[in-house]
Amino acid sequence: MSYERIERQLHIEASPEVVFAVISHPEHMKQWWPDEAEFAPAPGERGEISFIGDEPGEVHVFGLTLVDVDPPRRFSFRWCYPEAHVANPENSLLVTFDLTPSGSGTLLRMTEIGFRDQGRTEAEVAEQYESHVEGWARHLPRIAPCVGELASRP
Repeated sequence: MSYERIERQLHIEASPEVVFAVISHPEHMKQWWPDEAEFAPAPGERGEISFIGDEPGEVHVFGLTLVDVDPPRRFSFRWCYPEAHVANPENSLLVTFDLTPSGSGTLLRMTEIGFRDQGRTEAEVAEQYESHVEGWARHLPRIAPCVGELASRP
């Protein structure tokens, strides 16, 4: 297996503007992906996302650097593991969300790349890749309900 990229597509029955808000603003993002998110949605901004671990009191914090914020078409960021506090091309993965109007909704395409760019062993690359495949399979389906909730607000 090449472990080069993860790619997923979803069709969401909402406008690209609403979908973009859910994937790019911390207060909405933490409803479908991380447990906490702190960042300003602007290119070059740095922030953090965090996930509660399996052990009591365990929290995993990841540095986040926004790369592209082009409402309502594209949102991308780099995120890195806790040992590196600032995400850059040598220590992070690049996640890109592309949004395209499709019928009465939005086609959301997510890609994640950079698994081989961090100097990890083949076994570490495979483990990280498989973990992210599982993670995206769990988290991406949560976007549509969040979009529905936001779209129904007055």
